Amino acid sequence: MLNSVITGLRISIASMVICVGGYASIVWAVGQTLTPFTANGAILTNESGQIIGSRQVAQAFTRPEYLWPRPSAVDYDGAGAGGSNWSPTSDMVRERGTALVAAHGATPDNPLPADLATASGAGLDPHVSEAAALYQAARVAEARGVPIAQVEALIRGHATSPGAFLTGDRIVNVLEVNLALDRM
Repeated sequence: MLNSVITGLRISIASMVICVGGYASIVWAVGQTLTPFTANGAILTNESGQIIGSRQVAQAFTRPEYLWPRPSAVDYDGAGAGGSNWSPTSDMVRERGTALVAAHGATPDNPLPADLATASGAGLDPHVSEAAALYQAARVAEARGVPIAQVEALIRGHATSPGAFLTGDRIVNVLEVNLALDRM
């Protein structure tokens, strides 16, 4: 009986060392080797080395001179990703949508792109569509006192196609564009 318990413990300990320690070490090493910037959180800093944020987590920008991100059900808290689980027919969703449409100045002739009124599944998506970024260009240009063409060119210069030729829609990282706007 004692031999069985000791054997079971040895197998359990060996399994934990191999499956937990070994696997985690291999995944960490692969990440550090192939994509160290991303594996370490994709941290962006300013010229003096101060951390500004992560390229992978949305931040709440509300000032008119900045692009605004998608809404977040978790208030952009990277420690707790998640959706609101509100039904599309919920009064809370309707109220949030109405407030966002008003904040962006959308009209029937100038409808709001969907990603500016709907949160992502995790509530932390750092990207908006190129169309959503361009939709905000006039507000940003007016607040900064620069020509709208200059803001639009900056947005288009930062737009990427994450799926290359497999996806037609381009996206923009809000934090990166806002940092570029500050350097402009």
